[in-house]
Amino acid sequence: MILCIADLLPPGEVQALGEALAGAPFVDGRSTAGWHARLVKENLQLSGTDKRMTELRAHLTDTVRRHELFELAVRPKALTPVIVSLYKEGMQYGAHVDDAVMHGLRTDVSFTIFLNDPDSYDGGELVIETSAGEEAYKLPPGAGIVYPSGALHRVAPVTRGERLVVVGWAQSVVRDPGQREILFDLDRARRALFQAQGKTAEFDLISKSLANLLRRWAEV
Repeated sequence: MILCIADLLPPGEVQALGEALAGAPFVDGRSTAGWHARLVKENLQLSGTDKRMTELRAHLTDTVRRHELFELAVRPKALTPVIVSLYKEGMQYGAHVDDAVMHGLRTDVSFTIFLNDPDSYDGGELVIETSAGEEAYKLPPGAGIVYPSGALHRVAPVTRGERLVVVGWAQSVVRDPGQREILFDLDRARRALFQAQGKTAEFDLISKSLANLLRRWAEV
């Protein structure tokens, strides 16, 4: 399942992040890529050695983790520390698949949060390969996209301006992406039913099925 979330970071968080990153140290992004991805990766990443930036990344990770729609779609068991990536003109990230294990976690779901106005730069789309062909995404500030970590994807070359994003990975309590999507749809349906009719017998049945499916599929 590929899902776009409009406010994965709220406007206040995006503005504060932009101010915090002004003049922050960025280093060669290839330092965190696997040996084969390193061959096609050309970007910059926020340095991990600055204490203030380490605290900032921890705050971003916590903010994402607490987002209700992210929780429903991903059902995260744990998140890796996020990375703030900067693409200047001419930079790109060629086709690759994310490492299966990062920071001791199995990567089930990847996410990208866009931080700057899409009109401020050309190119830089996140391009994900799907069974229906390639899908390209370039979202407004604060909007994010979650997608299976096993999908081939790339970042198109930036031809004008700069692309600034937050990226991260989650290990889900439900490993299978198809099962996560079933749970996501059921949960949205029961919440909509509750909003329309309150706690009905039908709501209870859907809640029962949701809980029992999660009990069957969860790895905790």
